Amino acid sequence: MMMKTDNMNLTIRPIVKSDYNEYIHMAKDFYSMPCCDHNVDSSHFENAFSFCLTENEYSKLFILECDGIIVGYGNISFTYSIEAGGNVIFLEELYIKQEYRNKGIGKKYFEFIHKNFPAKRYRLEVTRSNEKAIALYKSLGYNVLDYIQMIKE
Repeated sequence: MMMKTDNMNLTIRPIVKSDYNEYIHMAKDFYSMPCCDHNVDSSHFENAFSFCLTENEYSKLFILECDGIIVGYGNISFTYSIEAGGNVIFLEELYIKQEYRNKGIGKKYFEFIHKNFPAKRYRLEVTRSNEKAIALYKSLGYNVLDYIQMIKE
């Protein structure tokens, strides 16, 4: 899908094999930033890349390009929620390279997801310290869901 943002042509497309090196580099950068609470084994990036190259019903990985230059990536996953009353899109990751931030790309990515992947609920995680992301999400109509998240690995 092609969109215009901040005098740039933004394309959001599914990943392809040739995106591997760029994606791995961006994923490592994403998980080294304060927006993430813990380290992630880099093999997980490779597994996600391979998995999302296949037709599957669980996860999609997108590349964001401005005027033909890769500027970021996004990942969504799908689930069903009785509480929400239907399908839920979990916005797992959105990474935009530093020099392309604050240009409207994040907002356009969300517009793309909402338009192309209708759901009863869209859900995401954000660290409390990521104030710029929180401001963006609130401006797009997202509210804080005051649950404590727990995991078991």
